Amino acid sequence: MKRTKDISQYDKMTGTPISQLIITLSIPSIISMLINNIYNLVDTAFVGRLGTSASGAVGVVFGFMAIIQAFGFMFGQGSGSILSRALGSRNRESASVHASAGFFGAMLCGLIITLIGFMWLDRIVMMLGSTETIAPYAKTYISYILVAAPFMSGSLALNNVLRYEGKASLGMVGLMSGAIINMIGDPILMFGLDMGIAGAGLSTAISQIISWMILLYMFLSGKTATKLSLGKAIHATPSVYGNICATGFPSLLRQGLNSLTTVLLNAQCAVYGDAAVAGMSIVTRVIFFSFSVALGIGQGFQPVSAFNYGAGKYSRIRKGFRFTAIVAESIIVVGCGLMFVFSEGIIALFRDDPEVILVGTRALQLQSLAYLLLPFSMTTEMLLQSTGKRFGASLLSALRSGLLFIPILMILSHLRGLAGIQEAQPLALVVSTPLSIPFMVGFFRKLPKQDEKEIGNSMS
Repeated sequence: MKRTKDISQYDKMTGTPISQLIITLSIPSIISMLINNIYNLVDTAFVGRLGTSASGAVGVVFGFMAIIQAFGFMFGQGSGSILSRALGSRNRESASVHASAGFFGAMLCGLIITLIGFMWLDRIVMMLGSTETIAPYAKTYISYILVAAPFMSGSLALNNVLRYEGKASLGMVGLMSGAIINMIGDPILMFGLDMGIAGAGLSTAISQIISWMILLYMFLSGKTATKLSLGKAIHATPSVYGNICATGFPSLLRQGLNSLTTVLLNAQCAVYGDAAVAGMSIVTRVIFFSFSVALGIGQGFQPVSAFNYGAGKYSRIRKGFRFTAIVAESIIVVGCGLMFVFSEGIIALFRDDPEVILVGTRALQLQSLAYLLLPFSMTTEMLLQSTGKRFGASLLSALRSGLLFIPILMILSHLRGLAGIQEAQPLALVVSTPLSIPFMVGFFRKLPKQDEKEIGNSMS
């Protein structure tokens, strides 16, 4: 029975028409990201009712949560890419070893973050950017996040493993359940039980633990091709963990640099007042909400790329890359076109302040134009990571996420003030996109022109 299931999954990943397969795998990822984005907006609105200091505390702790998520993505993307290629070559044992090592590695990193966080709680809260009035709220909120850190990191790893297996819908169930529980829990705990900021933290912690339990159940109930085993994780060789970390490093780098650039951007905006900070923050949320749909298409492509690379179905990788880049670009053209035209009204939906609208409108228009270039570099980066091309994936990720943006931000903010801050991210995207071309060309030049089966037939 299990063998039949494995063959069916193999046939699905290597035989289903590329466009149909990528769309099928993309939909759960898109829904999950949209739900989580909506949750973030709702959570921010609820906490905002507690006052400015409480709202600032959540913003500060979000930066810390990004660090936890970075390790979950590293172990999840790293193990997922490897196990998908192993399943493509019909090596289930290797796939299960890497899935187990990725999951327990993520849990261990989350636990270490928990211990370090509680040991240096006061120092960490201030390092994250708290003021004296924000710090008490931040300490309360982050305490619950620290308890949930292993489950948060583990959930992200499990979700990525499911996605790379080609079972993104199972991951969607776990992540969506957590987000919905959080949205329901916030008003009940914060206002119904009068817990305030502690209620927001507890709601987040409970939702993360429940999400983790649902995702883990998917593996324990036999719904997956890979099997999780503590024994496999313990006895995995150092090279297994090294391979996972190296393959997932672009994700860690991307998340880490995103956190750093957010801190630097806020610091530069703070010179020009709260309106500048608010305007740029709104633009970041809005642009990512639009981009998440295109990103979901890319996430649907990753397991297809990895699985077929392992199976030697190289023609499907070429078709998948073209399809993903075209569809993602089409989505971005529509989304960014609407944001460019209605930029002023969109910013006003979040904050009816003339200064905020003025700052946000120009920044949103510039980013809408620059984001038209992003699908190509995004698809190239995902192609390289899913097929184990670590150096190229890491370099492109670093360039896009911060290595270009940070110096450009510092230079333009000095030369052009607030206008330079608005222009920094768009310019970084424009500069980074052409750098993807040599990596894409080099990959496809080295990729065999024929599938492995066809190569074998021609040799015989």
